[in-house]
Amino acid sequence: MSEAEYERRYGAEREASPLSLQQISELFYEFLAAVARPKTKDYDPARNLTERLRAHLGTAPGDRPVVKAAYPPYDLPNVQLALEKWFAGDGRSYELVGMRGAQNRTDLTLGDILEAADRHDRFTIGAVDYAHLPISPDAELACVSCGFYLGADGEDRFAVLLRGPADEYGHNKVEIEVLAQDKEFADRLLAEIDVLVREHNIFRGQVLSFEGSEFGHGLGPFRFHRRPTLTRDDIVLPEGLLERVERQVVGVARRREQLRAAGQHLRRGLLLYGPPGTGKTHTIRYLLSHLPQFTVVILSGTTIEAIGPACALARMLQPALVVLEDCDLIAEARDHGSGEQPLLFQILNEMDGLGDDADVAFLLTTNRADLLEPALVQRPGRVDLAVEIPLPDAPGRARLLGLYGTGLDLDEETTAEVVTRTEGTTASFTKELVRRSVLIAAERESARTEPADLREALDELLSDHDQLTRRLLGVSSPATEPPPAATPEPE
Repeated sequence: MSEAEYERRYGAEREASPLSLQQISELFYEFLAAVARPKTKDYDPARNLTERLRAHLGTAPGDRPVVKAAYPPYDLPNVQLALEKWFAGDGRSYELVGMRGAQNRTDLTLGDILEAADRHDRFTIGAVDYAHLPISPDAELACVSCGFYLGADGEDRFAVLLRGPADEYGHNKVEIEVLAQDKEFADRLLAEIDVLVREHNIFRGQVLSFEGSEFGHGLGPFRFHRRPTLTRDDIVLPEGLLERVERQVVGVARRREQLRAAGQHLRRGLLLYGPPGTGKTHTIRYLLSHLPQFTVVILSGTTIEAIGPACALARMLQPALVVLEDCDLIAEARDHGSGEQPLLFQILNEMDGLGDDADVAFLLTTNRADLLEPALVQRPGRVDLAVEIPLPDAPGRARLLGLYGTGLDLDEETTAEVVTRTEGTTASFTKELVRRSVLIAAERESARTEPADLREALDELLSDHDQLTRRLLGVSSPATEPPPAATPEPE
């Protein structure tokens, strides 16, 4: 404080009476502050965070209560959009300012930041930090990862600090902290923001999968997927099987009101099992194609551990599907010495934890139903329908050859020969067979794939050199050539 400022503040009062204890305390604090943080030639009063907040609020920031809310790390776009929608209400406005300071600021509360800014100039006004996050398969949103909303609602003045996740410093959540005149206002603002997050959630109706955190803990953002557009002609299954699956998932969705009126639950579980490569995932893609209004969360591999957040999201954004691929990979994951499958049981408990009126379907796939069966038997009622997706029979292999080999113009004789030689193979095998045939034709500079190319590709895939390839395509045992014609015994 300059001598002129001191005289203006205390001169007249000093002449009338001695300084009070409060005034002496303020002067002593300002003296200590001046010693602790002397103004440098680069000091810019306009960047003083405390003074900026004081000017907006009309009082010292430290005198106001702070109320906080937290959201999962993937909800940053939803929280920001909810804030913007809230401020768009009549009589409301805001100015967005950034904060510059120590890199570990995410470890500090708003109260800590205000104290550090007031005493040590540790935090100052700076540029707003943004993170560009996907909000659909084709779009990103520039989200505020650290910024102050200096807000006004009629006569009320308040500040909202929005901070996004920063895994590298252990801060794996989205936080909103409201600095307001009274706690009731802050509580009401956060409650209204929460409603907007749910009502206008960008994940609703999307097909999503969790991404693992690159730092080895927590969850990363979602990956958005385009919804498949498959028709019945794209699915090759035994007669009547697709109809059973479709009724369990799509049929319940279409008849939800009649089922509810009859007191029947909507929650359902479907297990698709069978050898690898037979079309389990392809069947699920078909179901997604015919439920365009459903939010879909896909978990596979290590991200199956995110079953809790996935179910919470499905519950909030129903109607929803939770897809758990290759559940057999977690069936053997046991606690040391416990003899149980904790993760698999957690999945079953999450399924059971949803209310009967929750319009949520769980779709599970496995190559090893024998590993899942003991857990499913111990926890009955979670899976309502288990359907085997078998190896394709001869008519199925002919349909697959026609489906994947469109444009090959195969005659009946060649088709019959390939169908016979591919007994015991999978849909994935047929798809690779067609691809390799086209590649062989391309290598001889031909725009047309001939039957000879198909036979050459089949010879390769059935040879001893490609045993591992066949196994990777789901063929559990070597496909064999057709047996030679029986020689008639002499009379």
